[in-house]
Amino acid sequence: MRFKFFGKKREDENQTNSNKDEKKEEKTEEKTDRELPLENLENNINILKKILKDCDDVSYRLFKVGVEQKNQLAVVFIDALVDKDVINESVLKPLMLAARDKEPELVRDGLYQLVKEGNISAGELKEVNTLEEAVDSVLAGDTALLIDRYKKIIIIGSRGAPSRGVSQSESETLVRGPRDGFVETFKFNTGLIRKRIRDAKLKVKNMQIGERSKTDVAIMYIEDIANPDLVEEVNRRLKNIKIDAILESAYIEQLIEDNHYTPFPQIDSTERPDVVANALYQGKVAIVVDNTPFALMVPGTLATFLQSSEDYYQRWLLSSLARIVRYLAVLISLFAPALYIALTSYHPGLLPTRLALYVAATRSNVPFPAFIEAFIMEITLELLREAGTRMSGPIGTTISIVGGLVIGQAAVEANVVSPLMVIIVAVTAISSFIIPNYELASAFRILRFGVMVLASTLGLYGVMLGFILVGTHLVNLTSFGVPFMTPYSTLGKVKSDIKDTIIKVPLIKMRKRPKITNLIDEDRFPPK
Repeated sequence: MRFKFFGKKREDENQTNSNKDEKKEEKTEEKTDRELPLENLENNINILKKILKDCDDVSYRLFKVGVEQKNQLAVVFIDALVDKDVINESVLKPLMLAARDKEPELVRDGLYQLVKEGNISAGELKEVNTLEEAVDSVLAGDTALLIDRYKKIIIIGSRGAPSRGVSQSESETLVRGPRDGFVETFKFNTGLIRKRIRDAKLKVKNMQIGERSKTDVAIMYIEDIANPDLVEEVNRRLKNIKIDAILESAYIEQLIEDNHYTPFPQIDSTERPDVVANALYQGKVAIVVDNTPFALMVPGTLATFLQSSEDYYQRWLLSSLARIVRYLAVLISLFAPALYIALTSYHPGLLPTRLALYVAATRSNVPFPAFIEAFIMEITLELLREAGTRMSGPIGTTISIVGGLVIGQAAVEANVVSPLMVIIVAVTAISSFIIPNYELASAFRILRFGVMVLASTLGLYGVMLGFILVGTHLVNLTSFGVPFMTPYSTLGKVKSDIKDTIIKVPLIKMRKRPKITNLIDEDRFPPK
């Protein structure tokens, strides 16, 4: 029995190995079929139908040309992704009518050259040598033209997938500035940037990322301004991405950032083409991703996250005041509740006498310590914020406003929280809304709870400890090798960059571009 058992096992192993070999042969044959198109048109169409099995939205149109109708052609496309006018007017009509009365001298090369050079009036044509490339192009919205007895396949640019028109960015509204914003169409977005930079030095390098999604991604930079090392590093990180699908630019942002374990964003994102154009003029590199209205810009620093594109469209005094208010809002958003907890729980003596008596009187009927009181209000605020975000526009606004007023007033009347705590939480929320970058504001919202815990245990010492920890973390962060706190942490090297940080000097005084990336051309104005 023992020998029979091992014999059976070996037979099973042999059978398994045989099945594996058959599967390998099938995969090899399938791979060969996909990579080496046959000269026979019918065989090629059959292979394509196997690859695109159960894809009912794929159209196959076979037709014949020539005087005697001997030459057979076929077009393959996906209905929902193509512009039917391009196919009908620029491909089928010229081939079926104009080429019908012409008999090429050589069937192989003559028909191919006649079709490619003399009949198709579409603006975008390219050749591929494999069915694999043809399938990828068809899935992207192009049309594949196959010719009987010829191996090369003509790919016709006919993309016309449903898309919304160019409209104003809803997340970055301005009083003065351009009103157009990015959309989910890749070519529209690169075109909006090209429209603002009419320079042959603006380079656009396209690639596809995602083993299954094959999402179009473009690296954009100005050749004689951007640092070549930065461009090469961006290119290297993008090529090293191995993932099945890229559905939004946030996927790429999370895969190429320097530090994956920090709440702070290290790559700037925007919906506005003027912001991308300004970043390119400063020597940065932009990453445009298909199917999303958000473009990425690298490197990112704390100073750039606290800037708005409107700063460059207003007078320098107004822009400087707005920036000072933003930096103050960062401090309030991070430390205001923690300071309330520390002063009321550990250091009431630091308050003026009348204010200390007022705070003690308002908290006399509150049954919770200051930390629990602040924690309840902060969690309530986060719930209202999330509810307002997830609901539709008018309803979400109503929930946020009415919910805040009703809950705050009810909490004070029920002696759950003190009136001063409601004021502090409201000011903290308004301060977080002032921060231009949503992800940066979210990072400070997260850290606010940690600073509150430190304040509840150590008082003002805990607040200072939180300040030191956050500051140390920010100083240690980098974005593509550039310190996140540039130019504050590198004043000895780039003193001129301070002109466009907390304050903004008049435009005529900013003759040099920011030097954070070792630019090739630093002069924004001609030399004096």
